[in-house]
Amino acid sequence: MVFEKIRAIICDKFGLDESQVTLETSFREDLSADSLDMVEVIMALEEEFEIGEISEDALAGIETVGDAVQFISSQI
Repeated sequence: MVFEKIRAIICDKFGLDESQVTLETSFREDLSADSLDMVEVIMALEEEFEIGEISEDALAGIETVGDAVQFISSQI
């Protein structure tokens, strides 16, 4: 469920088909996400999962979709 919600947010933000987003998808390398893209994704995740603000330290550890899934799962 967490992966599906995160994938939907990413697909919406980057205009992708769900089949293009896996746990191994890298935000920077595969999606060419810049820092503004990452801020927008993180804000969408904070809102979707109602987890409050994600710290910069935690954000630094989120490089792939799988990292985001693991982090969000640990917060809910």
